[in-house]
Amino acid sequence: MNNLDIKKELVKMLGQDKVLTNDLDLMYYSYDSSFLTKLQPVTPTAVVLPASTAEVQKVVRFAYEHNINIIPRGAGTGETGGCIAVEGGIVFDLSRWREIVEIDVNNMQVVVRPGVIHADLNDELAKYNMFFPPDPGSSKMCTIGGMVANNASGLRAVKYWTTEPYVLGLEVVTPTGDVIITGGQQARCIKNVSGLNLTKLMVGSEGVLGIITQIRLRCFPRPKARGIAMAVFDHLDDAPATVLEVYQAGVLPSGIEILDASAIKAVNDFKPDIKLPDAEAILLFEVDGNPPGVEYDGQVIKEVAERRARQVEWSTDKKRMAELWEGRSITAAAAARVRADGSRIFAGEDISVPISKVAEALRAIRALGDKYGIQVVNYGHIGDGNVHCAPVINPENPEEVEKVEKLVDEIHRLAIDMNGSTTGEHGVGVARRGYAVLEHGPAVEYMKKVKAAFDPKGIMNPGKLF
Repeated sequence: MNNLDIKKELVKMLGQDKVLTNDLDLMYYSYDSSFLTKLQPVTPTAVVLPASTAEVQKVVRFAYEHNINIIPRGAGTGETGGCIAVEGGIVFDLSRWREIVEIDVNNMQVVVRPGVIHADLNDELAKYNMFFPPDPGSSKMCTIGGMVANNASGLRAVKYWTTEPYVLGLEVVTPTGDVIITGGQQARCIKNVSGLNLTKLMVGSEGVLGIITQIRLRCFPRPKARGIAMAVFDHLDDAPATVLEVYQAGVLPSGIEILDASAIKAVNDFKPDIKLPDAEAILLFEVDGNPPGVEYDGQVIKEVAERRARQVEWSTDKKRMAELWEGRSITAAAAARVRADGSRIFAGEDISVPISKVAEALRAIRALGDKYGIQVVNYGHIGDGNVHCAPVINPENPEEVEKVEKLVDEIHRLAIDMNGSTTGEHGVGVARRGYAVLEHGPAVEYMKKVKAAFDPKGIMNPGKLF
């Protein structure tokens, strides 16, 4: 079937208002936030905007019958090319499907459609004194479906971990057009160990096993209090050592962030009135819970940090907490402005290493930047070893593009050599698929067997993961 016929059939199935076929519309879907897709954009055959499981199922069955690739997409905020039709096909834009189906207060859970925005969901849950804990930096843009597909996490993963533990069940349209419910067809329980855990298999599968059309999530009570500690270090190694000592003191903060010297300078240049202390590293500890517990944990963190830090501040005052946190919150934006003719690119931005090796990784990345003559701003979630690297180049300069591709390759290999991973939360997509065998070895062949069981024709988001 040629592309023109495919477009005509899609319009017949869904109507003109739910199918995009003109070149300008399709060009928008050739990108996500990754540098990879800026270099190699790929336009899909068509885009569909389904608003029901039945509509998704109808198009998937058509695609399966005619061997047409299908690619699910949320808000397009991903950084690995995961929602791009790299081998052509139909993109399913689920970002407009924003229905909160049910807030089940008594059972501490919520049922949503995949296009619900993370921040919007938490605004609704706040009315019932509940929240969905994973906290990605793109909260005001990213969709819950995208978070599930990539097992996203974010700033508060130390205490609340990734998306996966909160997903109780899913409705999924498989590549053959079947609809399955994972976690129990009628279940509203929180604990369920019945059968093979297909829910966990789907979470983080990046759309290669099916299209998620409904999500049942566990919610937590909202914490009543919050506090933030800032610790300033003259020696980089003292920062991860302090994190480990805080854990050993019996305290589990909700988040622990690090800014190294490159990030501190970037923030101060971008917004001088913040006045971050000049240092080798700054740690930000966030604690939440009940008020006495927060105050106790904060004092323990302060006492532990003072053993190594030259300056420590602890606060539960809302205004001061906002000031302390501001430096971290604008780091990504600041990184993009470290040179007038440059841009921050999203590549090699998400490695994960053991906590004990964070300082070593930061020094190694700095050395790699010097080797290739590229500025790299480093920050991240030190509490779980997730380091974010922000290379800054002139993307219109072919020589710099070539150098940054070599730099990014070395950063990924560095992570694996340090007993880590090429990605802590952003996923594999296309950008990191070449490291699958290096990272996972023979297990990759079993991943492929799982995919083949769900997707015998290989039409579901092909070209991703491996």
